[in-house]
Amino acid sequence: MKKLTTRKIRSFKAEKTKTSLQVLTCYDFQTAQMLNETQLDMILVGDSLGNVVLGYDTTVEVSLEEMAIFGAAVKRGAPNKFVIVDMPFGSYSTFNKAIENATKIYQQTKAEALKLEGAFPHQLEIITRLTQSGIPVMGHIGLTPQSVHQQGGYYTHGKTDADKERLLKEAKDLEAAGCFSLVLECVTEEIANLITKEISIPTIGIGAGNGTDGQVLVINDLLKMGPGKYPNFCKPIANFYDLKLELVSKYIQDKKIPQGIDNADLHH
Repeated sequence: MKKLTTRKIRSFKAEKTKTSLQVLTCYDFQTAQMLNETQLDMILVGDSLGNVVLGYDTTVEVSLEEMAIFGAAVKRGAPNKFVIVDMPFGSYSTFNKAIENATKIYQQTKAEALKLEGAFPHQLEIITRLTQSGIPVMGHIGLTPQSVHQQGGYYTHGKTDADKERLLKEAKDLEAAGCFSLVLECVTEEIANLITKEISIPTIGIGAGNGTDGQVLVINDLLKMGPGKYPNFCKPIANFYDLKLELVSKYIQDKKIPQGIDNADLHH
């Protein structure tokens, strides 16, 4: 499968034969190698690695250095995929810091694009400068995990008229700033569909219904790689946690049995 480009992604909506853009998160070299052999469109090295890989309570704790390390590992494993790396919390809080950190992580990871959360005026200014400087940016509105404390928790956005109007404006502003695509996280299906119709760049939904141009899921949720609960918008296609637990437990038990002793003898 030929690697996508921002031009190809932008023109996605104009294609007569349209399929849904599929995006999965990835955080390590070997999983990236596997995804590199699939028909997956894009890989997101999300700061969700803080939760599912590093065991942090929120994505707020993830550092720029950690994103650079994991992002580079994924890119090495998936050289033929369009890879997007999240800019972590605090790394773009000011204009000068944002340009410096974005340039650093873009060069170090060799990713095709970066993702920034939010659409406040200072964030739009940063995105405009980055895209003008040659760094592609994916936008992200709705539930923005880096701002979960400021937003007041995890909930669905776009339920009120004022909220819908704000989200639509943010989407159009991000498009104007130069974003090549836009993540809509945990917004109502109604506003997700409206935004998808109103802007020319592809929308990538997560917990936003089925009307977006594409979907992104955390691969750890999709494969149920952990013991915890998974989001209600993700139906796991496997249960890797229980499978690995069963296989490793059996291996350990087999190795604990002294050689030459039959299992049945252990019970006498």
